[in-house]
Amino acid sequence: MKIRRILATAVAAAVTTPVVFLSAAPAFADTRPTPTSTEKPASDEASDGDDFAEYEKLLAAVEAAEEKLEELETQRKAVVKDLRDGNVGEALKTELAAAKAAVEAAKTAKATADAALVTAEADLAKLKETGSTATPEEIATAEQAVAAAKTAAEAAAATKTAADLRLKNAETAFQDGRVALAQKASLLAADIVVAEGDLADAEDALEEFEGGEICEEEEMEKDPSLTVALNGPKTITAGTSAVFSLRVTNVSDRTLETVQAYAGALRLPEPGDLIDDETDWESQLIQVEWSSADNLEWTEFTEESDAIEVGKLVKGGSADVKLRLTVEEDAPVGKGVAFAGGAYETNADDACGMAEDVATAHFDILAAKDDKPSPKPTSATESPEPTPSATTTTPAPTATSTGNTDTTQQGGSSNTPVNNGALAATGANDTLPLGLAAAGAVALGAGALVFARRRKAGANA
Repeated sequence: MKIRRILATAVAAAVTTPVVFLSAAPAFADTRPTPTSTEKPASDEASDGDDFAEYEKLLAAVEAAEEKLEELETQRKAVVKDLRDGNVGEALKTELAAAKAAVEAAKTAKATADAALVTAEADLAKLKETGSTATPEEIATAEQAVAAAKTAAEAAAATKTAADLRLKNAETAFQDGRVALAQKASLLAADIVVAEGDLADAEDALEEFEGGEICEEEEMEKDPSLTVALNGPKTITAGTSAVFSLRVTNVSDRTLETVQAYAGALRLPEPGDLIDDETDWESQLIQVEWSSADNLEWTEFTEESDAIEVGKLVKGGSADVKLRLTVEEDAPVGKGVAFAGGAYETNADDACGMAEDVATAHFDILAAKDDKPSPKPTSATESPEPTPSATTTTPAPTATSTGNTDTTQQGGSSNTPVNNGALAATGANDTLPLGLAAAGAVALGAGALVFARRRKAGANA
């Protein structure tokens, strides 16, 4: 998938060039988003799971068509090479060579027999010449030699005739084999044309399902229309979880039809640690789950469900999401950072954009307690609310009366469900799949950037 290739590139850039973190966010947008509304589907509409299954089916059809076309082209290339090299089959090649050898042997044998006959006839004629002193017995012996030479010459001639026929048949079979190869190459060429059409149809069906190329990668620019704010505790003890609050707000003067948020977290490197393209960032990632008023169960980001679908946000509207970070029990003491971002699309003018800033919230990771931590709650309603702390975030705008009603500033809560409760995990085929993979890319960039700043500050101290 193209989105995966884009994210992989972004990850590499974020690791090797920390400053890229400030400008690479637009690359996390899907190049072929769906134009359909992200309102909560009715009961008779396809669910996100069904959509993803259909997407996987169409993608598999494209891959199968590509494999078939590649196989046919490989077969035709091999047939053309055989035709050029005369590789019509070992049996035909062996028979043709044997027939040619038999013809040469028969030709030599016939020449020898014919010469013997001429000699025998000459000897007999000499004995019968006038004045010859040859006895009747000698003449009889010469006549027998002539008869034997004739018999041998006739046999050699018959053998030569049979060998010539064998060679003719072998050559005909060999040519028939070449014709068969040519016909096979022609049939494969026709099959290739059909396979190319099937591939084009499969690609068209996939593109139609994805909704065309409304938001190209280069069009996904940073835009102040969408802001993201993130708050959370100042410390997290290893082996426990902590809840952070995420708010996405539409501060533009228009409705943003499709809004998605993504989030992630990681442990930051220690001062003096070398950051390069071999740094194991995956081991630094911290598990992040999300929940909302309409999705009470903590939901982990996966490849199929890699973003939080906020849905439609009217002018001034906000959406609140809880993020639960779980630090592994054996995590070392150190620093950590949570981060969040957002992106949107509008159907009216096919516009799309990315929140200008990625919100970050730094915290300390404390040593694990001796006592066993209590089990994680299964829903947001059972999780204790942390005391928000000052974080480096995008400023939270004030909700206006034209947006969702009863919205509040970041850190509070909204009495009006966002998008009528349409907060759900999205599939990889949705409009702006930024979540797990993009979060990993941003995490790498964020970690590298923050560490670079810390190192620079330490050096100038």
